[in-house]
Amino acid sequence: MPSIALNHLYTFIALTIVSVLLVSSYSSYANTLQTIPEIEQLKNMLDHVAAKGNELLTLVITTTSKAHTLVQLPPTIGNREYWIRICNDTSNVWIEGALGQLDESGQEYKIFLPGKASTSGYYVGGYGPAMLECYMNGSVPQLNLSPAGGLRGL
Repeated sequence: MPSIALNHLYTFIALTIVSVLLVSSYSSYANTLQTIPEIEQLKNMLDHVAAKGNELLTLVITTTSKAHTLVQLPPTIGNREYWIRICNDTSNVWIEGALGQLDESGQEYKIFLPGKASTSGYYVGGYGPAMLECYMNGSVPQLNLSPAGGLRGL
């Protein structure tokens, strides 16, 4: 009789392990299904900010004036935080962003802008609208990204 009880115990343990594996795989699959639209929303938001930045750069370069615009962005994407940063090197200007916090090293997405400019700034979701500001710094356009904060009336 003791061997039958042990067989039942082993069967129970094996079924428990299989159940845990099935539940975790379904949970992972559900998270993947949720992440795909969040990434798509982030990419659309980066496209929107890049389009506004390109508009400002074109306006400032052609008129040699100063311009800024407020870009309404959601506080979160799904239930996740996100960040957007504007960067440049010697030949390219791009806007990049990712889900999560700014200091995490996750998958980043980049949208390149045409032309050359000097850039600075970042925006973390949840801090109201973002402000894009552009002006000529000598012969080079300067494009800045920052949280607008209390500047809603501009």
